[in-house]
Amino acid sequence: MAVDMDEFWVFGYGSLMWNPGFRFEEKSTARAFGYRRSLCVHSWVHRGTQQRPGLVLGLDYGGSCIGTAFRVPGGEKADVVDYLRERELVTQVYRERTMPVQLADGRRVPALAYVVDRGHAQYAGALSAAEAAETVATASGKSGQNSEYVLNTLAHLREMGIRDQWLEDVVARLTATTAPRVLPDAQRTL
Repeated sequence: MAVDMDEFWVFGYGSLMWNPGFRFEEKSTARAFGYRRSLCVHSWVHRGTQQRPGLVLGLDYGGSCIGTAFRVPGGEKADVVDYLRERELVTQVYRERTMPVQLADGRRVPALAYVVDRGHAQYAGALSAAEAAETVATASGKSGQNSEYVLNTLAHLREMGIRDQWLEDVVARLTATTAPRVLPDAQRTL
């Protein structure tokens, strides 16, 4: 299937998938190869502080990532790029990249995406699910609890039919450590 090289696509892997904030003409499930969705960005404002950073999503190297691609009307490209730069490049922890993504119908299209800058001070690195859950469990910022962000993200991914095993493992560990403890009957009476 031929691709119109004048088309402008945007690839989302986190909140952009369900809250793009811009008009689009077409929306498709898409896969980016060579990158994965990861809680690899320290949040110093919205979901944590510099003293107790939270974690938010980044598109990091390795594996592949299922997300959403949006085809933007041609005349709105400049406005959408300006909007995305204001939204995504606040602290410069992401780098703007054009990368090939494969749409659900098999087409491969170039798409604008934001990839984590591994040299940035906010890059958390490749954390284990246990390390990520431990960080998320105690962090909070001006937009609320870090755990709310992670639980909401996973809920939206599930609604969209997207499985993310690593993020599911983080949430399982997070809910296990934050769930109220139920005492056996014998221990409830003193």
